[in-house]
Amino acid sequence: MYKYLSNILSIITVFTFLFSFSYVYADDIDFSDDIISEDLLDSFSSETANTSESSLNLNSRSCIVLDRQSKNILFGKNEKNKVKMASTTKIMTAIVVIENANLDETVEVSKKAASTGGSRLGLKTGDKITIKNLLYGLMLCSGNDAAVALAESISGSVPNFAILMNNKAKELGLENTHFETPHGLDSDNHYTTAYELALLTDYALKNSTFSNIVGTKNYTININGYPKNLNNTNELLGNLNGVYGVKTGFTNGANRCLVTACKRGNMDIICVVLGADTKNFRTQDSIKLIEYTFNNYTYINIENKINEYFNNWISANKNNFFIEKGISQNIELTHSYIENPIIPIKKSEIENIQILIDVNTYLQAPINKDDKIGNISVLLNNNIICYCDILCKNPIDKKGFYLYLLDFFKNYNNYLKSIIV
Repeated sequence: MYKYLSNILSIITVFTFLFSFSYVYADDIDFSDDIISEDLLDSFSSETANTSESSLNLNSRSCIVLDRQSKNILFGKNEKNKVKMASTTKIMTAIVVIENANLDETVEVSKKAASTGGSRLGLKTGDKITIKNLLYGLMLCSGNDAAVALAESISGSVPNFAILMNNKAKELGLENTHFETPHGLDSDNHYTTAYELALLTDYALKNSTFSNIVGTKNYTININGYPKNLNNTNELLGNLNGVYGVKTGFTNGANRCLVTACKRGNMDIICVVLGADTKNFRTQDSIKLIEYTFNNYTYINIENKINEYFNNWISANKNNFFIEKGISQNIELTHSYIENPIIPIKKSEIENIQILIDVNTYLQAPINKDDKIGNISVLLNNNIICYCDILCKNPIDKKGFYLYLLDFFKNYNNYLKSIIV
């Protein structure tokens, strides 16, 4: 009887431990169906073809679609609210490691790293593994144990590694982002915004090592010389057209999170969804936003539009300038450099683009080359989307005494001729 009761108590203890373990730590891996059917993809593609932003019906608490080329926000919902980020934290972890480590170096896993809860690579105390393999374990199966092992290998401890993470965030201008750990388990002082997470991801993807890792669906690593196969937790990778990364996430505080990079044709975007109630919702929201973006946006070369309008304006107004005290009234104009001339515009709003020119036609010599005399504003729905200066292309000197004297005699001579005639 005693043995029977002892067995029951042992079973209860194990279940209690497992329940509390999953509740506290959570992880990126669940038993949801990772297969995305073609019918589902087709339905989202057709549903979002002509829909408005307000009718997307998103579950996620905050989300964003960022155009990588222009850095314009194509869609946003609470995108600048501070929120928990779960394992999307590992985007920063990975890029800090890649920029500060020899990826071929072999490290020994500490007891602290091996005992880290949540989603795991399955490391044990004393395991030998390269930093490169740890990175695959970090980004594909979202190993929290790999995150701590990497942090310790780079900085000696998790707190020291968090300093590197926060320094990098500061370097990138992420003012509403703060890190405490390399894995992203819930903490009040560990947060970001959808917008800043998209900017961080854009930066990280410029690194070919990072991009190759997060774009890998399956990979075989070695631990102590023995192979181990890894599968990427990103349900969109390999299933949705154009997706080439980046990272999943889940904790009880953050709920379901997904950062996705997707490129079709010449359009390259980052989609971030944070705080979805379920994995299905985060998947659906991501697909909705991606399909909506590619169905409704196109790139235009705003510099071409500016040049065409500006040249027509110059032809119509070149004789309206007066240069007081100038040796010449012949002014040549240009405009300043446009840093990002290729910008995404909603297809339905291209006809709403307006170009406004504000310039001073009454000028006073001397005028130097590249002096600003006005500006060009490009507006869409009364919002400025592009701005550049109007510059003087040629210098115009001020008349000196000798030229004034010549003008006097020239005018006097013309006056005498008029009297004689």
